[in-house]
Amino acid sequence: MRYAITGAAGHISKPLVQTLLDRGHDVTVIGRNKQHLEELVKSGAHSAIGSVEDVEFVKKAFAGVHAVYTMCPPNLRATDMAGYSERIGKNYKESIMSNGIQFVVNLSSVGAHLEKGAGHITGMNRIEQVLNTLSGISIKHLRPVFFYTNLFAQLELIKNFGLMGANFSLNKFAMVDPSDVAGVAAKHLHELDFSGHSVRYVASDEISTDEIASVISDAIGRPGLKWAKFTDEQALEGFMRGGFPKEAAIEFVQGFKAMHEGRIFEDYWKHPPELEKTKLKDFAKRFATVWHEHSMSLIP
Repeated sequence: MRYAITGAAGHISKPLVQTLLDRGHDVTVIGRNKQHLEELVKSGAHSAIGSVEDVEFVKKAFAGVHAVYTMCPPNLRATDMAGYSERIGKNYKESIMSNGIQFVVNLSSVGAHLEKGAGHITGMNRIEQVLNTLSGISIKHLRPVFFYTNLFAQLELIKNFGLMGANFSLNKFAMVDPSDVAGVAAKHLHELDFSGHSVRYVASDEISTDEIASVISDAIGRPGLKWAKFTDEQALEGFMRGGFPKEAAIEFVQGFKAMHEGRIFEDYWKHPPELEKTKLKDFAKRFATVWHEHSMSLIP
């Protein structure tokens, strides 16, 4: 089978491509940076270098394939993140139609059931809606929950203030490892075991935000680490201090506020999936390695 995979240098796309190659498939990897794709090309993939914001490029990259994996590359510089995502979705739709592709695995997000009020996640709803206007094409929307790898953004907070946190705090919270999402996507693409337009949530562990701090505390050997609930204003200041443009920072604060209010996960808890293999304690070992490397880099 022939596949086209977007975002091919990412935490999900890269292992996805490698899995498909290992299973003997013909894979075209799509990305903006040729160097980032070199390892996959050496493994046998074809590369298509360009931007998915260019619909003619996407049409050419999708030519001759049986199925595609679509994802929206992050763009923190977009002043209208939902509008940007919708444009990417329309480019994918046009390219799928023009090439007669019959199977699509689309990377969406938990919270994509919300048409508004989900901040940075709203764009995922827009893409789902655009793709769902395609008739006669099988589409599987994957809705992963909060990525473990997002916790790396907590490194400076731990170092400088001895705590973790965000403008959300939850007693029930689901997280996922990108490799587990890649495994689910690879299974669906390899087996093409879906029809119509359907949604699948992907999660690896269900814990609380307090438990996140406790597990990380044990892993890095920093006793007493706690999870703090910040105000929206504090979170906005933190995002902007971290280099986020104001418009993007506002979107993320709004998304996390909706998470704290329970709206992002409301549909997930109605349709909880079977959990994948990588637990928070597994990821915490990787976090600890990065933490110690980070700490050593600060020593003069």
